[in-house]
Amino acid sequence: MTPTSEATDRVQLVFSLFDADGNGYLEQADFDLMSGRVTAAVPAARDAVKERLTASFGGYWDTLRTELDANGDGRISPEEFTSVVLDPQRFDTAVDEFAEALAAMGDPEGDGLVARPEFVALMIAIGFERRNIETLFDAFEPDDGDRIRVATWADGIRDYYRPEKSGIPGDHLTAGLTR
Repeated sequence: MTPTSEATDRVQLVFSLFDADGNGYLEQADFDLMSGRVTAAVPAARDAVKERLTASFGGYWDTLRTELDANGDGRISPEEFTSVVLDPQRFDTAVDEFAEALAAMGDPEGDGLVARPEFVALMIAIGFERRNIETLFDAFEPDDGDRIRVATWADGIRDYYRPEKSGIPGDHLTAGLTR
């Protein structure tokens, strides 16, 4: 399967954001740093939800290291990471857990809904551009209370990692970025 150009852009953006220390590689420390930033973004989230998100970051890293670290150096290069978009089935379990855990972080009340302030806070903590975050939230068609369903966001995250997808809400996150 040849990934869409949008999927390639999405994966490149994720790599740059997950490279939390900016050294050009993904390492365990990047996922620890990112996990800390993201769990701190919604202080009202329940401890169990924060722990689940922290564990999902760890599982995501473990899957990347196991599946992609071709030379065994304990870090993932941009070239190694690109295979996420080429063979997404290898990462479905890690992406599913990450999607569910991140979306749940945005729902501190546990009512199945994510309000815009929590969504924005989490996405900024990851490193996305504010204007793109707002556009993405609007693309999820919030209700009159300016909330989206947790399941809608989790599905949007899953779609973000699918190589055959284009024209999805997640493509708003790469808008205005240079290739």
